[in-house]
Amino acid sequence: MKKTYNIDVDCANCANKMEEAAKKTDGVVNATVNFMLLKMTVEFADDADTKKIMKEVLKNCKKVESDCEIEIDE
Repeated sequence: MKKTYNIDVDCANCANKMEEAAKKTDGVVNATVNFMLLKMTVEFADDADTKKIMKEVLKNCKKVESDCEIEIDE
C-alpha cells in the first residue's frame, strides 16, 4: 500500500536525508520525497500499521533534520 503525506522540509539535501531515514524504517518498503511539492510517498509492507510506522518515520527523520514535519493522519 502507498500513501502520500505533506511534509515541511527546508532544503533539497534535507529532503534526501529524510527519504533515506524513511527507507530504513521497519515496515517501509520504499519512500520518496519530492522537495518541490513538499510530499513524501511511502510504500508500506502488507498488513502494516501505517500510523504506527509513520510515527517511527517521523522520529527517524527528526534524527537527521530536527525541524522537519510530516502531516500524519490521526
